[in-house]
Amino acid sequence: MPIYELAPDRIQPLTKTTFTAMQLHERRDLQRLLRENIAVIAADTLVIAEEYGEWDDSRRRIDLLGIDRDANLVVIELKRTEDGGHMELQAIRYAAMVSTMTFDQAVSSFDRYLRQIGREDADARGELLAFLGWDEPDHDQFAQEVKIVLASAEFSLELTTAVLWLNQRDLDIRCVRLQPYNLSGRVLIDVQQIIPPPEAAEYQVRVREKVRKEREARTSGADHTKYDLRLGQQEFPRESKRWAILRTFRYLVESGIAPEEVAKHCGPRANRALRAVEGEVGHDDFVRLATESRAELGKRFDPIRWFCGDDELLRVGGRTYAFSSQWGGDDWLEAMTNLRDAFPDRGIVFTPAG
Repeated sequence: MPIYELAPDRIQPLTKTTFTAMQLHERRDLQRLLRENIAVIAADTLVIAEEYGEWDDSRRRIDLLGIDRDANLVVIELKRTEDGGHMELQAIRYAAMVSTMTFDQAVSSFDRYLRQIGREDADARGELLAFLGWDEPDHDQFAQEVKIVLASAEFSLELTTAVLWLNQRDLDIRCVRLQPYNLSGRVLIDVQQIIPPPEAAEYQVRVREKVRKEREARTSGADHTKYDLRLGQQEFPRESKRWAILRTFRYLVESGIAPEEVAKHCGPRANRALRAVEGEVGHDDFVRLATESRAELGKRFDPIRWFCGDDELLRVGGRTYAFSSQWGGDDWLEAMTNLRDAFPDRGIVFTPAG
């Protein structure tokens, strides 16, 4: 579908052109402009590196490397050609190479990138944490997936067929078409996401997430041990880890210990164990107030990561508290052990259920 110019006496189609014809270069022009306006092709993405190539073969470099709000890496490949070439194969190779990146490595790359674009005084670590809405790095959640964005003037049938097939097999690859038009010497660009179609994108994400979780449930070596929990005279058989630690936290607070004091003994996640708002409120108001207070700090509040249902919130001394729901593995065991040992008179006992 062409783009039309609405003139006083007529409607006429704009003239399609090419980046080559308009003397626009892939790296010097297209890449430079998109890195400053990455939302044009990848919404909610922060560019952390340009021409990234931290591996032995220095000839292979990712055009732009980004990270999205969910801490997934985003490999962005650009082409000014008319068919996209073999960019999908190149991008998959890069995604595999970068998939082991850690949070600290991302900070290092981001720091180099900021210096490269003239922001020598910027705090790379602080900006990355603020973008993700984190107070501290969450190493377990960082770079769980690598997404791919391919941007080109056009895509060949072979490329789009390959991308559709790969997406059906749990990859996340998007094709964004950048069609240039010539308007009296000015370059206009029609930006269209063609794979997946925008109207189907959210549905496909849900389907892919469902399949991934089902596969993980079948093959994961995660520890799903249930625990028998005793808190004073109360017994809770076969509790999941997350509910065991929530019950323990509530029990200690309700016994008269300040929520902040309890949180201090939650091991490595102590600084991320608690969120509080002023006033004794319910779920809806808590989410609203917490979202507003985090936004003032340039950060996000994700209710999914907190016990903030009406019956899960704790209201103490004119404030409302939500406890983190992100517990597992060694962090959980260390936190539970610390809580038991810090308050020996409270009778906290937890043992694996038979």
